[in-house]
Amino acid sequence: MSDYPVVLVTAPTTAEAESIARMLLERRLIACANILSGVASLFWWQGKIDRAEEVLLVMKTRQDRLDEVTAAVIEAHSYDVPEVVALPISGGSEAYLRWIDESLG
Repeated sequence: MSDYPVVLVTAPTTAEAESIARMLLERRLIACANILSGVASLFWWQGKIDRAEEVLLVMKTRQDRLDEVTAAVIEAHSYDVPEVVALPISGGSEAYLRWIDESLG
């Protein structure tokens, strides 16, 4: 398992995405958050296919912080069932991975 996951979270607005990202940064649970707007999401919800315009947070953290990141997002998010999906970083710049460590303290 990778020591560094990328965490994906969708949000209904840029303001909510920024609020979640800032909260996680202030708690030193993530090192970085990218906010991508204009995401069209299609999904099953309450027995039917639904569609929403959303904002995607792409966040970098360490595996040992993932449970805390997940819990904090669920607590702060406006959705009943927020997306919190972690994908392992399988490689990359050693300097960037060290920066993640340094940023999380």
